[in-house]
Amino acid sequence: MFRSSIFQQATRSLRQLTPATRNLSFTAARMGIPTDAPKGLIIEVQTPGSGPEVKKGDSVDVHYKGTLENGTEFDQSYKRGQPLNFTVGAGMVIQGWDAGLVGMQVGEKRKLTIPSELAYGERGIPGVIPAKATLIFETELVKIK
Repeated sequence: MFRSSIFQQATRSLRQLTPATRNLSFTAARMGIPTDAPKGLIIEVQTPGSGPEVKKGDSVDVHYKGTLENGTEFDQSYKRGQPLNFTVGAGMVIQGWDAGLVGMQVGEKRKLTIPSELAYGERGIPGVIPAKATLIFETELVKIK
């Protein structure tokens, strides 16, 4: 009973964190404290942003660099000179992105570690991303439209 009460208090406190310290809540998930992030998704705020937070249904522009766990880069928007535009929560990107970008603010940079279940799963992308690969994305929110 006492342990349950401590977890409830910790959970309430974690939900009130600012975006700059929100990555602590995902560390808490590893310790068994529930958070809103899907299981296995790790979100680390690298640089805080400002202004309104991204929510499902928002159209966003995001710069990114994607790598495999071994550091092999498979894609990035910076080389193209144009951020990716999509609607959050509309299934236009992998599930890990839809979940991992919610709450971001313009200028914020996040590192997303996305398990295969929230990325390309069993199939991968032949010749680019192996089956069951965990993906790491360095993301930067450029604009919320």
